[in-house]
Amino acid sequence: MKMLAAAPLLGQIAARDLYAQTASAVGKDPRQNVYTRLGVKTVINCRGTWTYLSGSLEFPEVRQAQVEAAQHFVNVLELQRAVGRRLSELTGAESGIVTSGAAGAMAAATAACMAGADDKNIWQLPDTTGLKHEVTMVGGRSAFDSAIRLTGAKLVLVYSEEELANAINENTAMIYTTHLGEKLQRELAVAKDRKVPMLLDDAAGIPPVENAKLYASMGIDLYCFSGGKGLRGPQCSGLLLGRKDLIEAALLNSSPREGAVCRPMKVGKEEIIGCLTALETWLKLDEKKLYAEWNARVNRVRKLVDIVPGVTTDIHVPEDGNRYPTLNVSWDQQAWGFTIADCVRELRAGNPIIEVLGPDNPSLVTAVREGNPNPKQPKEPDQIELVSMTIKPGEEIVVGQRLRALLSAAQKKKAS
Repeated sequence: MKMLAAAPLLGQIAARDLYAQTASAVGKDPRQNVYTRLGVKTVINCRGTWTYLSGSLEFPEVRQAQVEAAQHFVNVLELQRAVGRRLSELTGAESGIVTSGAAGAMAAATAACMAGADDKNIWQLPDTTGLKHEVTMVGGRSAFDSAIRLTGAKLVLVYSEEELANAINENTAMIYTTHLGEKLQRELAVAKDRKVPMLLDDAAGIPPVENAKLYASMGIDLYCFSGGKGLRGPQCSGLLLGRKDLIEAALLNSSPREGAVCRPMKVGKEEIIGCLTALETWLKLDEKKLYAEWNARVNRVRKLVDIVPGVTTDIHVPEDGNRYPTLNVSWDQQAWGFTIADCVRELRAGNPIIEVLGPDNPSLVTAVREGNPNPKQPKEPDQIELVSMTIKPGEEIVVGQRLRALLSAAQKKKAS
């Protein structure tokens, strides 16, 4: 039955291979592009919207809007304020700006909460003498907290709502959290009670696009998304939304203002227009149709891999970010003598390069220790994950074929 389900896909593989051989023979290799001409290999991305893999692919509407934006000069401060008014219409937030990624939003928000809109204080940062300068981080440190620390802020780490309430004092400038759902609601209640602004970092929070409106309706002071992940805007963009006074202060602490601590975090007119267009595009999309396409893509990989005896697969949608249909593939690593890390390495070493989610994080600074100061040793993953959203149409056939070949070879070696 599994072979029967995979038969149409196996036929597509044979036809594709024949086409590639013919194209190569007449000097029209479809794999040649601006990257390969530099000696850089492109990647089939089954890992998701990781920054080191260049995030996501922009919507066609975003690319078109950026080309148009590039043809004119404009006052960037005026543009940001106009975009803020448009973001307010789209989301219900009081205002918003486009930042240099979600990390840029973290820095701008922190500077805003410490220095406000006072030029004397803006110039003073990262010296926080005389200013509220503590940022209470719920859940402990992360690999991204340098975006907060570089403004001069001092981190205060807490791990519960009770600790959060007790940690707030006259020096607390901002509360930072990545929590969602009931935890977020409880933390927000503490922030409102103590009259301290809260920043919610939900970098991978779109999709669903409703989150852009949800957090505004909850009354969260500031919240941010990455522009180059699920939003499918420019990779170097992000959205910071929330209270109008804090958004204005964030803008005044950012590029293009000379002397502002976030001046290096520049976003151009093209990224500003592109990120806004990405949100507008999402709000017009049929998400159910899009999810059906993504699901069908990883299901085709699944059909090819399911042919291999001893392989187990399932498709699920994560609930805590990167919310796309994701294929899990597992096998008896010990019995086969073929680990998850082995599979990741083999896929990465092939041509074309295929990246999947496994035990490694090639972009992590090795000295980073995230979260709890006494963490438990992370459990080795017992599966690889293939994220549908970043797999281009047609690539799933290549992925399924390669993964099937690797697993078949490992399974046969085990059997012998």
